[in-house]
Amino acid sequence: MPSTVEVRFKGIRKGYYRWRDQEDTLRLRDPVIVEVDRGFDFGHITSLGDLAEKKCGGCSGCGTEEPATATKGLKAIVRRASEADILQAGDLRKGEDDIRRRVAERARRHELDLKISDAEWQWDRKKLTVYFTAEQRVDFRALVRELAAQYHTRIELRQIGVRDEAARLGGVGRCGREYCCSTWLDELNPVSLSLAKDQRLSLNPTQISGGCGRLLCCLRYEHDFYVTQRKRFPKEGKTVHGTRGPEKVTAVDIFRERVFLRSDEHGPRTLLLAEFTSELEAAGTEPVVHLAPPHPPSEPSRSLKKTKPAQENKPGPAAPAPEISAAPEPPPPPPSEPKRRRRRKRRSRRPPPPTTPPTPNDESTSPPPGED
Repeated sequence: MPSTVEVRFKGIRKGYYRWRDQEDTLRLRDPVIVEVDRGFDFGHITSLGDLAEKKCGGCSGCGTEEPATATKGLKAIVRRASEADILQAGDLRKGEDDIRRRVAERARRHELDLKISDAEWQWDRKKLTVYFTAEQRVDFRALVRELAAQYHTRIELRQIGVRDEAARLGGVGRCGREYCCSTWLDELNPVSLSLAKDQRLSLNPTQISGGCGRLLCCLRYEHDFYVTQRKRFPKEGKTVHGTRGPEKVTAVDIFRERVFLRSDEHGPRTLLLAEFTSELEAAGTEPVVHLAPPHPPSEPSRSLKKTKPAQENKPGPAAPAPEISAAPEPPPPPPSEPKRRRRRKRRSRRPPPPTTPPTPNDESTSPPPGED
């Protein structure tokens, strides 16, 4: 049965392939020649066996849903790389830096707003991939035609992000070690500013940013630990009631498990988390915010509601309470009737229109009765 193998190329680019020869077992970091879309490429083995099948089953490049059937849609490893293949791949890597500078020169001539990051030859020289970063979309069709005429091969310009650029180029971080993204970190997950807030780190961008200018990827490593540990401590700024009365939590130290308290009467003090918990248990309270009791409703309204039924049973003058309570207003009459009445009244109040006496020159008017 063919086994799944993970092969890594230059930078962080990797792929999954199948190896059919069960007698000749492969090992980690072995150089191999693999089949790609158009030709052959050179890479090194980074994982194999069950681990590679697990990675391949979880990625989106296999095109299969189940890890057991992942090897059906994978390309095959052609053979192990020989010494001549390794020398050829080394010669191509040496000339890629020169190609990157030439492509950057031509991009400046075409006045393209982009930054050429890296160039990569395919092992059989049938394709040249140029990686660049840009803030907006760039029309580089004229540049591609010019490069294809110069190198006589298929040219591909691929736009990448600044984090992918740092992973391809590599470097040394603030910790003094190589970038995680260029050594062992396979997936670049998003990092938000809330991770730094949960860990009580400085929000200064120069202190929590990496070489790519984005937030450090290592902010995700200990985030779950901080969130889990802070659930065991009271929240800062809240008031708790212990043996000394009300005290405010000013700070907590999750590594040394200490709680810093301050009270107006006794001043500041520091307790271990175990001592703090036992003291609250002895006082019969919990480390929560001391909330003031809600204001009760006014006594007159409560007494009126309770005494109203009893006062209704009493005779005549002994029941003045219903006069104190606001009786509900009767429902207003339907709006249609008063409007109609108002309209009728207004019409009746209107004076009659003035009548003009007939003029003798007007032929259309008839003479008054009794006149011939």
